[in-house]
Amino acid sequence: MSFFKRLKDKLVGNPTEEEKVAEIIEEEAAEQKQDEATEPAQIEAIVDENEKAEEVSVTEATSETEIPVASEDQGQQEQQEEVQEVAIVEEPVKEKKPSAWSITQKFKAGLEKTRNSFTSKVNDLVARYRKVDEDFFEELEDLLLQADVGFETVMELMDKLRFEVQRKNIKDTSGIQTIISEKLVEIYEQGEEDLIELNMQPNGELTVILFVGVNGVGKTTTIGKLAHRLKSQGKTVVLAAGDTFRAGAIDQLQVWGDRVGCEVIKQSEGSDPAAVMYDAIRAAKNRNADVLICDTAGRLQNKVNLMNELEKVHRVISREVPNAPHEVLLALDATTGQNALVQAQTFKEATNVTGIVLTKLDGTAKGGIVLAIRNKLHIPVKFVGLGEKMDDLQPFDAERYVYGLFAEGLDKELQNSED
Repeated sequence: MSFFKRLKDKLVGNPTEEEKVAEIIEEEAAEQKQDEATEPAQIEAIVDENEKAEEVSVTEATSETEIPVASEDQGQQEQQEEVQEVAIVEEPVKEKKPSAWSITQKFKAGLEKTRNSFTSKVNDLVARYRKVDEDFFEELEDLLLQADVGFETVMELMDKLRFEVQRKNIKDTSGIQTIISEKLVEIYEQGEEDLIELNMQPNGELTVILFVGVNGVGKTTTIGKLAHRLKSQGKTVVLAAGDTFRAGAIDQLQVWGDRVGCEVIKQSEGSDPAAVMYDAIRAAKNRNADVLICDTAGRLQNKVNLMNELEKVHRVISREVPNAPHEVLLALDATTGQNALVQAQTFKEATNVTGIVLTKLDGTAKGGIVLAIRNKLHIPVKFVGLGEKMDDLQPFDAERYVYGLFAEGLDKELQNSED
């Protein structure tokens, strides 16, 4: 699938899913004509099968239709029920496109600082160089390095661009942003799929997510936002306050637990983090929780102490829950640039990091660090922080990310490709 086709799907939602919803509505409309006296309970069953998220509203709506009406004109009542049924079924369809569009807009808004700094320079470069030559490539290389894309990633990208330009015999710079965007996505994905999916366990089994990272990167805030996200999906979430060394860390997590509505398992400051994890796992099992999210200390006396502490925590968790932790997420501050790579390397040595959560991406003009982390450490970025709101923690998406970098230029090229 071409980059433009994938990009369009991300912007407006999956056409295939929309077609399925349209077919469902057409089938229900046909059933209405055959039997206008459809019982409210049947309406509820149909809607529940197609959109579980609307279960509460459907129950309320059907309960209203079940109220006895002492009227001589039963046809009028059935007509009201028919209108109500259509309104209930159509509601999810109206939410399809805004949902996909709003997520894309979050990436566009979150990467505004990077785009204003980086993409404006790319636009100037394209305007100055009408032809694609070696001088153009050298200046583009400098711009990418300034955006913290990383030396190895930039070299790989330049090789791919030179090959593509030669293969397609491209002479001018029109459309070059599309090629850059597509190659950046290819470098990030590296032929792999479903990189952002969390390793969630089957229903009835506890999923343990361990958060690591230095102090000040937004680790506790990210835990709260992830808990909110999982709760909105119907999961029961318990939090473990394992950062017992930093003053105020336990209280901060408790604030987020109260805000999100999650129980926080904690002990006093200075207590053994591994003991907290043990208590938290027991509590999560007793409460039949779906997910346990564990906070950890981010700064100990030295690297050796950090590794030993994390290894001990990991050992206790795996002993109580086989194959756990199921995810080890490393929180990194995007505004620290190349220093984030050093942190990632340290924690990768200390524990088996399965994914990156890149916080404060909206606060940096060097958002290319996403590519550097992925390409150098071969660890997928699973979530990115695109703002301060509760729902601004979003699963990372390579196409949306690249669109956020080149929004204006890609909008024009996307429009031209459809004309």
